[in-house]
Amino acid sequence: MIKKIKRAFGHIRDVIINPKRYFTKIVADGNMEEAMFKAFLYGLFGGLLVLGINLMTGATFTLGGIFSAIVITPVLAVGILFVMGGLLMLVSEITGGERDWEIAIKGLGAVFFMYPVILVVNSLAFNCTSMWIISLLVDIYVLFLFYNIALYCMRGKRGSVIAVIAIIALFLITVYATDYRMGWFILKNNSAAFACL
Repeated sequence: MIKKIKRAFGHIRDVIINPKRYFTKIVADGNMEEAMFKAFLYGLFGGLLVLGINLMTGATFTLGGIFSAIVITPVLAVGILFVMGGLLMLVSEITGGERDWEIAIKGLGAVFFMYPVILVVNSLAFNCTSMWIISLLVDIYVLFLFYNIALYCMRGKRGSVIAVIAIIALFLITVYATDYRMGWFILKNNSAAFACL
């Protein structure tokens, strides 16, 4: 058990400190279930953390909140894994990288330790300014991770990967510069988003 915990923390350290070394080691070996299980577990952990934070800050204890934390959030995490996998396959096709679904899912599954962090950080936004700051920082870091996966895991051409990430960044800038940001903020934190109205 202690070895597994050490390995998990070593994995997180490698993704954060040396993503190139970590992502270049990912290969297709027929074991995609581990990535899906990681996404589910991190989703469950994130849902429980957010539920705990909400209860500590005075939110009411409801069956809907519990159901959302232990069922909807983990299932949503697996759904996000597959949607992002599809997007990564498209990026890989454009950038001349690997065209392997398993590698895409495993690369994304490797960064899903960020999912509970993102959920918790978004839940900590308490007004419009904090929502802007947190949302921008999270989106920039997610783009950075996506860049590393597309470049090192999917082995896309660097120039093409940078161009695609720049296009996604421009799309996000457009969202932030228009009223569509409200929908984006509501997805992350209802109460902080409504403070922006």
